[in-house]
Amino acid sequence: MADEVRLDVWLDVACLAKTRSQAKELCDGGKVEVGGVRAKAHRMVRPGDRIHVSLGPGFRREVVVREVLESHVPKGRARELYEDVTPPPSPEEVEMRRLERFAPPPAPPRGSGRPEKRARRKMDRMRGR
Repeated sequence: MADEVRLDVWLDVACLAKTRSQAKELCDGGKVEVGGVRAKAHRMVRPGDRIHVSLGPGFRREVVVREVLESHVPKGRARELYEDVTPPPSPEEVEMRRLERFAPPPAPPRGSGRPEKRARRKMDRMRGR
């Protein structure tokens, strides 16, 4: 067992990201913080570190590292690698998530063609990508 491991590897092993590549993208996109500071994929993680991961609009997880491993383990064991200290969502957040499920995003007018690059980026930001 290692004393420390790369952040992207740990996120993958702990099943907070589906793949190491996705974990690296989260880190590169500024979606991961360790100790309140934006973290890059190569940052080393130790037991006791507090990690914030933004998985989309309104979906933020906060975990405390209990143990670090470099190789994959069964999902039940992976959940033991961290303690989830995410605060419960407020009633407003719960209601907003419920409404988002029923109301699809507005579609552009028919025949307007593919949006330009700036408009596509704006739509991606709105969707949380």
